[in-house]
Amino acid sequence: MTIHRRALLAAPALLVGLPAHAQEPWPSRPIRMVLPYAAGGATDVIGRLVADRLSQRLPQRVVMENRTGAGGAIGSSFVAKAPADGHTLLFHNIGHAVTRALYPQLDYDPAADLKPVTIVAESPMVLLVPPNSPHRTLADFVAFARANPEKLSYGSTGGGGALQLVSLLFLRAAGIRMTEVPYRGGAPAALDLASGTLDMLYDAGLTAFGLAQGGRARALAISGPSRSPVMPEVPTMAESGFRDATFMVWQAVFAPATTPAPIIDRLQQEVAAVLAEPATRTRLSELGAERLVGNSPAEAQAFVTAEMAKWAVILREAGVRAG
Repeated sequence: MTIHRRALLAAPALLVGLPAHAQEPWPSRPIRMVLPYAAGGATDVIGRLVADRLSQRLPQRVVMENRTGAGGAIGSSFVAKAPADGHTLLFHNIGHAVTRALYPQLDYDPAADLKPVTIVAESPMVLLVPPNSPHRTLADFVAFARANPEKLSYGSTGGGGALQLVSLLFLRAAGIRMTEVPYRGGAPAALDLASGTLDMLYDAGLTAFGLAQGGRARALAISGPSRSPVMPEVPTMAESGFRDATFMVWQAVFAPATTPAPIIDRLQQEVAAVLAEPATRTRLSELGAERLVGNSPAEAQAFVTAEMAKWAVILREAGVRAG
């Protein structure tokens, strides 16, 4: 599903209170925004930027809190069970869409217990091969992989992370089989790619282009729907003949499902206003976010629902399970 950016034009509403039966306006105390991953990653950095800017707009601070484990399920469970009063939120990424498929015995339902407030940003990834690879185009790479099933390897951090998901989507779209090589992070995988030990690796847009421009990798295609201004010579997956391999990493704000609609709407409006700020847009662009969204709760819900359905099929076909 394509995410539209028209919600960025929405102006922030005046202070929206709780329903008539409630006793206090929102927010009445600091807001806790839980991030279910360790500090330092792209989602953490983007989440902290959004929290900081929200703190400047709202009458209460928005404080980020990292609660890690189980592919994001621990932090998500905490928010799902929190009071639905708008003071405990979740900042998650595409991993939210695969949690239920990977962890069927969860103590919460990602679809029923958490409500998307808005999609924040989308970022592409880049398919890289070693700098000395004989494959100079994606078509060449795929042709060789089809003729040599499982001979080529790709790097993955597993656990339903972006590296695994984008790779699985590409393998499915190209109709090829490769050998998955697990890594604890993208950095060691990039070292193996540069040395030629690894045959393929997806990496985040700006990081990947840095590797290519530094001669440590060759960029064959970008996963987004359009070329990047950083390296406009790198074609998209669609241009390379693999439209179904188009992929964007996304981040979103979630709240407990029964959070009152006025609070959800106010949150969406404030996040959209933050994303419209020139300084925020510049900083997110520097972090590799090519699309800033800020769409409505209904649009965000439709998008997340479609993502859950899509990835459940892909993970099942690939036989991927947690751990």
